[in-house]
Amino acid sequence: MARFSIGVDLGGTNLRVAAVDESGTLMEKISTSTQVTLGRDKVLDEMGRIIQTLATRFSTHGALAGVGIGVPGIIDMESGMLRESPNLPGWANYPVQQEIERRLGTSITLENDANAAAFGEHWLGAGQAVDSLCLLTLGTGVGGGIVLNNRIWHGMTGMAGEAGHINVEPDGHPCGCSSHGCIEQYASATAIKRMAMEAITTGEAPQLAQALKSDPEFSAKAIYNLAIQGDEPARKIFEDVGRRLGIVLAGLVNLLNLPMYVIGGGVSSAWDAFAPAMLREVQARSFVYAATNRDEHAKHRTIITRALLGTDAGLFGAAHLPLVAPETISKEAVRR
Repeated sequence: MARFSIGVDLGGTNLRVAAVDESGTLMEKISTSTQVTLGRDKVLDEMGRIIQTLATRFSTHGALAGVGIGVPGIIDMESGMLRESPNLPGWANYPVQQEIERRLGTSITLENDANAAAFGEHWLGAGQAVDSLCLLTLGTGVGGGIVLNNRIWHGMTGMAGEAGHINVEPDGHPCGCSSHGCIEQYASATAIKRMAMEAITTGEAPQLAQALKSDPEFSAKAIYNLAIQGDEPARKIFEDVGRRLGIVLAGLVNLLNLPMYVIGGGVSSAWDAFAPAMLREVQARSFVYAATNRDEHAKHRTIITRALLGTDAGLFGAAHLPLVAPETISKEAVRR
């Protein structure tokens, strides 16, 4: 009998829920805002309602394999406790898995959202041809996920893959994690805007200053547009993004020796502005990358590429979780 699953991408701004069949076909997707200001119960009640709607709607299409949910933050994989989540204020040390299961009347598979995105790219995106990959997501912050031998690598306590807090500048910009100089402070959309503001303050970036004045929603995208038009201060910002990313990737390549490293998230749309500097840096700093890429026809090469699934990577990855781990899902249907 055919099977389908339901994937959930719970973000600080948006809540997205999708029904996906076992071949990866998106059957339906429902998106709404995450009303975090109204409290945890409101968010989880709305999530449960949408899940139940999709479960009922597609019940005639096959058996429901289960529900996978991607959540931003640090998850205790054994207990299903959300230990910390900058995007979900007030959710620290919250038994999110238990609360969702209580509402649905069935077990669910909980996962960090960046891990889910890595799993999605591995299933249906850039990583379909490899058994292992590392994903860096460049968005408001920088996240990461690792898939090893077709399974998400969680580490000892579920905290593996926190690539956003790899240090690239020992005495650099302060980071929310309490360290300084993390890659999140140099390659995220937030960091790009900060670096543009710093350039404007010097008085040596007139076009950036004009863009700030004319655009109340001055963003990384506006800075990218100036960069590809040849504005030198904007171009230098993205070159610095690429150089810092290259430092991190070189270390990851040397450490992990995986076949593929994928760059996703909203900032990845600026690939042409930062990738040349990034790849030069990796080539110069990683002897493993240089050794595996000398021959373009070699059987084993280190691939660094853009993600393909965009914002749906985490949604597909979450949906894939119960399809590949049926033993973690209750045989009961989601309570109607």
